[in-house]
Amino acid sequence: MLLDPSPSPSPSPTSLDATLILAEHESGSIKPQTVSTVVAANSLGENSSISLLLAGSGSSLQEAAAQAASCHPSVSEVLVADSDKFEYPLAEPWAKLVEFVRQQGDYSHILASSSSFGKNILPRVAALLDVSPITDVVKILESNQFIRPIYAGNALSTVRYTGGGPCMLTIRSTSFPVTPITVDSESRKATISQIDLSNFKEGSFTFLLCIPILNFSFFFKKLSFPFPIADSASKSRYVGCSTQDTERPDLGSARVVITGGRALKSVENFKMIEKLAEKLGGAVGATRAAVDAGYVPNDLQVGQTGKIVAPELYMAFGVSGAIQHLAGIKDSKVIVAVNKDADAPIFQVADYGLVGDLFEVIPELLEKLPEKK
Repeated sequence: MLLDPSPSPSPSPTSLDATLILAEHESGSIKPQTVSTVVAANSLGENSSISLLLAGSGSSLQEAAAQAASCHPSVSEVLVADSDKFEYPLAEPWAKLVEFVRQQGDYSHILASSSSFGKNILPRVAALLDVSPITDVVKILESNQFIRPIYAGNALSTVRYTGGGPCMLTIRSTSFPVTPITVDSESRKATISQIDLSNFKEGSFTFLLCIPILNFSFFFKKLSFPFPIADSASKSRYVGCSTQDTERPDLGSARVVITGGRALKSVENFKMIEKLAEKLGGAVGATRAAVDAGYVPNDLQVGQTGKIVAPELYMAFGVSGAIQHLAGIKDSKVIVAVNKDADAPIFQVADYGLVGDLFEVIPELLEKLPEKK
């Protein structure tokens, strides 16, 4: 574990710290990683109030807001930004929204999950607020001290935030499991507030004015003009969203994950992994090599550059165990590996390992395992 040796004094927390969480929602429902982020925010301090920020448009946004109000008893307020500008989760309008909301309330912390949603928006918000974000937090020690993995998860770094402005974090949701909510907790609902967007501006024009004073001496002044710019919201545009219709659970939150590697050799052979996942009621995962080979789409990739998973049971077939892949599965409760290479790195982290041919092992499992009820 690495400790920041900086002797800089810790910023003194306010008597009532306020935390803003960027909530991710889809089809009228709050995503599980957002609730995990709420769980993480509880570790920031007993006096911290938690607000969820939802943006979007239409009835699905209001449905998600209603669910967010009762998703966790720690949530005290749900802020809703209803506008066509936020119909799609693009980084530019979302970042300006967070900056706008931050001006309305004095938030000591701004959090988002370490999903593609959070990793897309939070860095841009950090740039607008001129702060340095702390990413992939796996443990919160104090309101300004955190633990995050480095070197592809091979080491943990303890980081102390000493900057000004809000402390910005992305949370690895697998490190903050959500406990079942009791009936009493469900009865406590947070207040839902609609954000007044009448003064919201999508963009502003900023430039640095350089005025010479003496020889080789210059006076710099940053000038900003808060009016919309056409190019500000057009740096990225929504193209489309494609999802696979399947009854299998979501890969990021599944209790069982069955992963296949490049050793499966073809798309047809990879269907054995899908059949096994159906029998066990689990999700299908893949290594980067399998994705690059075209066996499955890249949304099934598990690892440092894919999805971080922490299921109760993780089964890997034909997976060698590259360091980037191990970084994405190390929090799994039980890891089972099948590989014909006895020296494969996957066996170093596996709880159960079988040296064998997956083309013999998987058919035997399919034959002996009962059908999912």
